[in-house]
Amino acid sequence: MSSVAGGLNRKMLGKLVVVAFVMFGFGYALVPVYKQICEVLGINVLTQKDATILLDKNTQIDKTRSITIEFDGNSQGPFRFRPVVRSMQVHPGELSSVMYEVVNTQARTVNAQAIPSYAPQGATPYFKKVECFCFKQQTLKANEARQMPVVFFIDQALPKDVKTITLSYTFFDIAGLNQAAK
Repeated sequence: MSSVAGGLNRKMLGKLVVVAFVMFGFGYALVPVYKQICEVLGINVLTQKDATILLDKNTQIDKTRSITIEFDGNSQGPFRFRPVVRSMQVHPGELSSVMYEVVNTQARTVNAQAIPSYAPQGATPYFKKVECFCFKQQTLKANEARQMPVVFFIDQALPKDVKTITLSYTFFDIAGLNQAAK
């Protein structure tokens, strides 16, 4: 009886191995088929053959609206801090960037952080930052000057009555806060 059971187990094992290979082959074949179907239908295409096509057909930018973005900089501590430009016009959905300049006026290294605020406050969820110096602490060496970028876009869902947004940063010395808390 054990030889019969052993034979059945080998047959079952053989069938399972064949099924596993067929499933692997089917899964492996699906990748190029999926890519071809997506390319033919024009969906989920990750690379463009011509980059200008992507820019010309970007439907994410609402060119019918312009929003004025005003920039402001304040400092709490040993800094000169300001935006390079005071304002710019952007279209909702358009990727834009602005630079802020900071100068450590001390003869020592300073750790600092920037905190943003927005006006009107209701515009806050529509102001989307892709890159910002405010995401992390900044270490500035003695008398160091630095330009720091903010890359952003305004969400198209911004209410139509909002025509101007002010982005303001307060740049402050972290060590000064730690000493004041002691």
